[in-house]
Amino acid sequence: MTLRAYLTLMIFATLICAALFGVIVTVVDPLSTNWLGFALFYASLFLAVLGVAAIVGFVVRFVILRKHLAVRAVIISFRQAFLVAFLVIVALMLLANRLFSWLNIFLLIIGFSILEFFLLSLNNDER
Repeated sequence: MTLRAYLTLMIFATLICAALFGVIVTVVDPLSTNWLGFALFYASLFLAVLGVAAIVGFVVRFVILRKHLAVRAVIISFRQAFLVAFLVIVALMLLANRLFSWLNIFLLIIGFSILEFFLLSLNNDER
């Protein structure tokens, strides 16, 4: 897949997920929905945040910094976007269950940072 095809597909999929998230927010009533409404809400938000973060991360990494090859920049930005999107969803789930605190978020960020450093060390060992 070429870089242009990847970016086109990623932008198109992100726009669809953002539109789907907008529809779910306007149509689904959070007070009367079941687990399916919440699952659709969190899944569409996860995919929209993942797409936006992956595109922004790639643009920053490849266009502005110019440190990596395109393939490497795509892989790194997608991995970090996945972690950021997962952090956003977990934070919203904690908030919905009234378990949100700055300590919990701090511990999640520390845990995700350790995971990212571990994944970076695995990538460096493969070279």
